[in-house]
Amino acid sequence: MDFNASSDYYVCDLSSFHSYYSQLHGWISLLVCIFGSIANVLNILVLTRREMRSPTNIILTGLAIADLLVMIDYIPYVIHFYLYRRSRRDTFTYGWTIFVLFHSNFAQVCHTISICLTLILAVWRYVAVARPQQNREWCSYRRTILAILIAYVFCPVLCIPVYITTEMREQVEILDSNGMSIKGRNESFIGNTTNTTLYFVQLTEMAENHAILKQLNFWVYSVVIKLFPCVILTIVSLKLLQVLLEAKRRRHKLTNIQEQHTKKRKSYQRADKERQTDRTTIMLLVVLLLFLLTELPQGILGLFSVLLGQEFFLSCYLMLGDIIDMLTLVNSAINFILYCTMSRQFRKTFKKLFCKSWKIPRNIGKHICMENNGNTGTNHTVTQVTQV
Repeated sequence: MDFNASSDYYVCDLSSFHSYYSQLHGWISLLVCIFGSIANVLNILVLTRREMRSPTNIILTGLAIADLLVMIDYIPYVIHFYLYRRSRRDTFTYGWTIFVLFHSNFAQVCHTISICLTLILAVWRYVAVARPQQNREWCSYRRTILAILIAYVFCPVLCIPVYITTEMREQVEILDSNGMSIKGRNESFIGNTTNTTLYFVQLTEMAENHAILKQLNFWVYSVVIKLFPCVILTIVSLKLLQVLLEAKRRRHKLTNIQEQHTKKRKSYQRADKERQTDRTTIMLLVVLLLFLLTELPQGILGLFSVLLGQEFFLSCYLMLGDIIDMLTLVNSAINFILYCTMSRQFRKTFKKLFCKSWKIPRNIGKHICMENNGNTGTNHTVTQVTQV
């Protein structure tokens, strides 16, 4: 990593890293998007099952929808600009630039909705664990749905600075007969050239002439959308850990108290229910931790772009743009893996919805797939996804 000491602060030079990683980013991000799209569709199908209904799962469903939209939107973008290499004349067309402008705004809105729903999820879980008496009233189904609707309406409004600081602008370039730029070539280049109008997404003239608009955009992005949620989530996560430790100490005391058989049985059932609640909280804490690991670096880089100025933005922030996109995509795709590995109820519902039971008849020495009609004799209870 090189540093430029001629300015008042150090500016990193990541151009070589950017050139190397951009060759890999297309295929990696496409695979993540395909997996994430399928995973989030599965999340929605499982979480909306009747036996999975709960305020927590309603929030997780809204989160899966927002993450799915991010994935679907990114697939054509990465195919056009990273995988399907074409000439500049065919790459920067009017139609594709309109899509890029839509992509930059739509993806930001959907991811902001995802961030907002993650905050709601953390607060709802804290109320459920720390204030169980008020949980049914404070975090009812109606209030949960209302909170999700507010997130889907408020976040597009919050992203208004993004809309007003970028626009599609045309630019005339001299291209050769293959539609490639001749800029930087030997001056003795001889061939057919044409003046071609290309289209790019750039800052608006208003943003260029009024630096306060550009700074407002970065302040909203780095502080309001990224750093502020990270601070709130850190505080709530620490509170949840504190509640978990207190619950563990309480259960330890209960196991040391000698009670009658009937009371002892009730105490065991209550302790088992509390352990399920703890495992639910642990899984959601993992979700929140992964959110912090992916969002906090983005917020810090955005804040540095405001504080250190244009040189840091061009030499560091833009060079890490693909990495920032990848962090966002991974965060949007990984929840399905967490649910499958940490939630018994999610796995059970997933198997019931998509899988069939295998039985081996005694008179046949091979596997025969038989449909499970639900006559298993087990009790089905309405539980949350996160019961393990």
